[in-house]
Amino acid sequence: MNRRTFVPAASLVVLFSAAVVAQDPVKVDSSHYKVLVENASVRVLKISYPAGAKSTMHHHPDSLVVSLADSSVQFQTPDGKSTDQKMPSQSAMYAPAGDHLPTNVGKTPIDAILVEFKTAAAGTATVPASREGMTMKVLAEGPRAIAYQTTAGPTFQEAAGTKHDYDQVVIALSGAKMSLSIDGKPAKTDWKRGDVQFIGRGTPHESKNVGGTPVDFVIVAIK
Repeated sequence: MNRRTFVPAASLVVLFSAAVVAQDPVKVDSSHYKVLVENASVRVLKISYPAGAKSTMHHHPDSLVVSLADSSVQFQTPDGKSTDQKMPSQSAMYAPAGDHLPTNVGKTPIDAILVEFKTAAAGTATVPASREGMTMKVLAEGPRAIAYQTTAGPTFQEAAGTKHDYDQVVIALSGAKMSLSIDGKPAKTDWKRGDVQFIGRGTPHESKNVGGTPVDFVIVAIK
C-alpha cells in the first residue's frame, strides 16, 4: 500500500515563509553584496548599488552599516511597508535582525560596509570611550557593538603584543599610511578608502601611524 504524507496548506505557508526569511543577500543578490571578511564573530560585506538599483527580499542578522558615500535608500519589509532612509557619508546605523528589500532611490551610488554579527548573543566586553593618541566620536551604538569615527594622531601607536578584550572591524575612511600587523602576519601599511581589517579579541597586534599626518577610520568595536 502506498503511503502519502499530506502537509496542510498552512504548514506550507510557514515553510515557504521560513525559506524566504533565511535568504542570504550574498546568494540571492551577489551583484550588490560581496564578502570581505568572515569568521566565527562577524561577516563583513561590501554593499554597492548603482543609482536606481533594486535588490530582492533578504535577511540580515543583527548588523551595523557604515556608509562611505551620501545615499538615499528605500527599505521595503515583508508586510509591504516601506521606509526611506538618508545615509550621509561617514555615518553609521545599527539594525536588529530582520528581512528587507532595499532600493537605491537616490541619484548617487550606495557605497557601504555592513558588519553582520554571528554570535548567538551580545558579548559582555567593555568597549573603551577613549584611546591614547586617538580621538573618538560615537556614530552608532547597539546591544552588540559601537561604531566610532576615529582619528589616529601622527604619533599614534600600539606596541607589539597589544591585545583587547573586544573584537574590532577597522574601516579606512581615506588613503592612509598606517602599519597594522595582526598576530605576527606581515603588516598592512597602505590603505585606501573602504579597506577593512578584523582584529579579534585577545589577538596580539601592533599598529603605528607611519604617515606623519592624522588618519581617519571607523572602528566597529564589538562587545
